[in-house]
Amino acid sequence: MKKVKNTVIKCGLNQDLIDKYIQANIDPCSYNIEGMIFISNGWQKPFGLCDNAWKSMMEYVFTLSHGGGNFYNCRKNSRSFIVSCNDGLRPVCYLLEVMDEDVTELFENQLLIKKL
Repeated sequence: MKKVKNTVIKCGLNQDLIDKYIQANIDPCSYNIEGMIFISNGWQKPFGLCDNAWKSMMEYVFTLSHGGGNFYNCRKNSRSFIVSCNDGLRPVCYLLEVMDEDVTELFENQLLIKKL
């Protein structure tokens, strides 16, 4: 099983939908900044990654980490995939890329963080 690099490549804002359906002002996602990188240890959600974003990408991360890929047969690189979170007003796009590095011991990242 391989690690998967999750890079924030675009933070969007669908102002037309906000104007039409929402009464309050909404800003782009505050959890992510373009260029942020998260590393998935196999199927594990990276520390600091939004839960809703993870729900949108976890199946793709799992597949990529286990050697699958080539989703929809249209990617230039079968070991990568672009996925968006499920926030229709403030979508965030992530580039998922398989790394050459093998998964370390499961839950290691969470345990190290708790020790700090």
